[in-house]
Amino acid sequence: MGRGGAEVMLVKVLPQLKEYHNIVVTLNPQNHFGETFQPDEYHCLHMGSFKNFPLAVLRLRKFIKQHQVDLVHSHLFTSTLVARLAVPAGIPLVTTIHTNVTASNEYKKWYIKLLDGIGYKAHKSTIIGVSAKVLEQYFEFLHHTPYKKHLLYTFVDTKDLENLPIPEKTAGSNTFRLIAIGSLRYPKNQQYLINAFKSLQEENIELHIYGDGILRTQLEQQINESKVKVVLKGEVEDASKLMPQYDAYVMSSEFEGFSLSVLEAMAMQMPMLLSDIPSFREQCADTAIFFDLNDTADFAGKLKALVKNGPLRKTLALAAKERVMNNFTLEHHMKGLRKIYAEALNGN
Repeated sequence: MGRGGAEVMLVKVLPQLKEYHNIVVTLNPQNHFGETFQPDEYHCLHMGSFKNFPLAVLRLRKFIKQHQVDLVHSHLFTSTLVARLAVPAGIPLVTTIHTNVTASNEYKKWYIKLLDGIGYKAHKSTIIGVSAKVLEQYFEFLHHTPYKKHLLYTFVDTKDLENLPIPEKTAGSNTFRLIAIGSLRYPKNQQYLINAFKSLQEENIELHIYGDGILRTQLEQQINESKVKVVLKGEVEDASKLMPQYDAYVMSSEFEGFSLSVLEAMAMQMPMLLSDIPSFREQCADTAIFFDLNDTADFAGKLKALVKNGPLRKTLALAAKERVMNNFTLEHHMKGLRKIYAEALNGN
């Protein structure tokens, strides 16, 4: 399991479901969570490459029968494709859609769409969308007729953040520092931020990007050639806990499902500059400043205005925290999830 939003959600949810015996089945054996990942049982299908897809289906079907599983919940697209063909018809299947499939490279592959359609027809499953837009676009793009669908937002575990200090400007520093967190890959779009910083050379503003990925070398080259004040900090455990060291949070994604790191920034009272995409609008409403992905000058102008406006930063930060507490906590999520599980198990 990598350290993406879906995996973080799963690791947080499992300890709350004490009324169930929780078995986690993964396609491959990596685990980026160490001892914090503690299901009641763990099993790996050792799928390897996608060419072993049929084998993974057979292994999962056998495992479900042997362990007399009552309900299956799948996350992420490959696991869902396997589950739909492996789970026997009499066992309820719940699937969470975490991303905008219309912009996903995986769902643009003809064989992925074909397998998704076959699997959806083979097993009527309950579909959970992490945002209203994600849920809507899933059915529109794949032309599925909804069976059962639910909106259940991603959450932030506010208890993990209770003892962290509210972000304040570093004493003695006049540099306005931005933090961005995300894998260095499509669709996180860090290239946009680097290009935008070309027009901020004379400003005392610096951007630190936390994360790693296949675009690291390309981004390093772009930074070195443009000589911008952008630093790739690499991947660190719990990068979100570094937010209090910074003045504002930025994210330039071309699309998102429902960003966990944005929720964490909101919970830690960070003023935010976010790309103007539907999921961020749904997530943050009027608690963030949104910039145009087609115009780096729009970002630069709004950033400079935010730097000069301390009262606005405070207003945005407080409003973001309130929005999280009213809508996107672990408690909100668990209440909804338990209801969905109960309906599925009762055949409702």
